Amino acid sequence: MSDPMRAYQKCVLCPRKCKAYRLDGKAGICGSTSALRIARAALHYWEEPPVSGEVGSGAIFFSGCPLRCVFCQNHQISSEGQGLEISVARLAKIMLELEGQGALNINLVTPSHFAPHVVEAARLARNEGLSIPLLCNTSGYESPQTIRMLSEVVDVWLTDFKYADPSLAARLSGARDYPQIAKEALSLMLESTQSKGGRLVSNDGTMERGVIVRHLVLPGEVADSCAVLDLVWKLCGNAVDLSIMNQYTPNERCRAQGGPLSGALSDEEYEIVLCHADDLGFERLWWQQGGTVSESFVPAFDATGVRGPEL
Repeated sequence: MSDPMRAYQKCVLCPRKCKAYRLDGKAGICGSTSALRIARAALHYWEEPPVSGEVGSGAIFFSGCPLRCVFCQNHQISSEGQGLEISVARLAKIMLELEGQGALNINLVTPSHFAPHVVEAARLARNEGLSIPLLCNTSGYESPQTIRMLSEVVDVWLTDFKYADPSLAARLSGARDYPQIAKEALSLMLESTQSKGGRLVSNDGTMERGVIVRHLVLPGEVADSCAVLDLVWKLCGNAVDLSIMNQYTPNERCRAQGGPLSGALSDEEYEIVLCHADDLGFERLWWQQGGTVSESFVPAFDATGVRGPEL
């Protein structure tokens, strides 16, 4: 049997296919070696209602990211390397600890560049009694082989679909191929869900299996947002839930550069996108109330819940 950790050697886990020798301590484009790093593990209350409910989602924030979105709110961990190195055994224990705190699910935030570790930890946790769903919270920029690897353990896909225009994807995330990659990834996520019996929601509304597609509306890019919804509708129809977000908040870099991304999204722009989703026929649509930006929650990446005897 092959060693799954060999996937970190000449790494092609993400669509960048940088072939970094991560097992030898070389960081890939994601910013990570094969050393598993986590920045926070705690209950999180600001996801969609089927994910957070009232008691919270058990969010585990992984360090590193294959994308480099200019507007990233989590840049301390996505590109600055904040986080602590832990073992696979410790990751499994963290999952169990979060369930013990009452989490509705285990919410793996940007985990795919550590997919072999995640799969092994999930197996260990299940063997030790983990009973709540595992959720993959992803940018949507995923390779087919990594989705198939994670499909063994993932119950719910919470995936972004950021752009329809390759030029916009290139300018804002350095990934001209994002739209095509995201389409292929979403199709595989839906295929994985359907192979397990399709969307499943508990009596209290908690999603136990399914796909939620997220789209963050960017100031000045309403036309692209509507084009994203067209793509998602054509690919999936009402087989997925749709979450349209208005929480764009300009970071320091965007404020300094000026232009539309230096300010907030207008109510009018957001309403246009919501109306387009309604016109297309999406039946399970999540949206955010006014004031979300001022109330948006970016957690402290201070290693909360990460340390333990297995560290």
